Amino acid sequence: MASATPAPADVLDDLSAYLIGGRVSLACDDGGYESDCRTPAQGILDGIEAERIGFRRVFLSERWNLKEAGVILGAIAARTQRIEIASGIITTAARHPLHMAGMAATFQAAFGPRLVLGLGRGNPGWLSGVGLGMVGYRGLEDYVSVLRQLWRGQTVSYDGPLGSFPHLQLEDVSDDFAAPPVWFGTLGQPVGARTAVRSFAGVLLPPVFTPDATHAIVARLRAECAAVGRDPAGLRICQSVITAPDLDDTETRTLAHARAVTYLDAPGYGEMLVELNGWDMAPVRALREHQQFASMATAVSDLSFHRRELLGPAALVPDDWMQASCAIGSVAECVNALRRFRAAGADEIVTYGSTPGQNAALAAAWRASSTDPGGKTP
Repeated sequence: MASATPAPADVLDDLSAYLIGGRVSLACDDGGYESDCRTPAQGILDGIEAERIGFRRVFLSERWNLKEAGVILGAIAARTQRIEIASGIITTAARHPLHMAGMAATFQAAFGPRLVLGLGRGNPGWLSGVGLGMVGYRGLEDYVSVLRQLWRGQTVSYDGPLGSFPHLQLEDVSDDFAAPPVWFGTLGQPVGARTAVRSFAGVLLPPVFTPDATHAIVARLRAECAAVGRDPAGLRICQSVITAPDLDDTETRTLAHARAVTYLDAPGYGEMLVELNGWDMAPVRALREHQQFASMATAVSDLSFHRRELLGPAALVPDDWMQASCAIGSVAECVNALRRFRAAGADEIVTYGSTPGQNAALAAAWRASSTDPGGKTP
């Protein structure tokens, strides 16, 4: 209803919310924690709740199971009025460029200019038979360029890293079509930062970064902007942060420690996180040798287990790592944690893991701290 939508002054410019972080499950236990299991239908309701609370936008990362972004994000847009809707991320391997351009154009035509199209490079082997496997950075820039040409109504003939597309066109795009901003889901390392600055309107950084890691990545992005003469204020930098405000120890560990397991046990990704955060690899090596993973059918735990099933391995994740990279504890402690990421240079924070409703008090405290004349703006 219109009365449930916050007035513009109450919308938080720098606080957004992730929906359905991690895997989806339809086998939800009514006796479990609210954040343990979010079905697609619950994710849609969470998006509606996020608008009522006053979050700027909601993000959803697509998975090829029960998290197809067009369906869930479109359903949220249809049942809300103001909140911005962001994919964070859709892999370029998931969609032919014409399909991606058409999805975004349809979304904008149906719901107005509310979409942020967040893209990532993809995964090895996906659609590789039709030229859409994991692309290099040049291919990613080409992909974004093709989208923008299609949104301008141009006919595209392309032969390059993405494959061969002799004739692509969105026939019915009008002159007044509002093309969505395109963001890059990245770790912000040198080549990724350079790519972001050249081709994207914003950057979405994943969770389990420390503020020091965020600061280093922001500095790198700004240096790349300076190198090409781009105003750094035109590149929106958004940091995802796991939040567990006033939640009990078990739910907090499921959201923070267990989710971190799914990152740290991934070959290459875990090493990069450790390096970025200045951590020690010894706990990660012990984690990867946990008996729960001995007969795992997949290369990473995230594809075999939901985070609520990973509390055993999660006990090996140091508490101080989670204190440094997440916002956990009381609402006041969470606000202070998020302030550190804003001070590190992030333009926007995205609450991750816990539901928008679980972060309602945190959002209210964030709003109060931002507007209190005697306090500091985060």
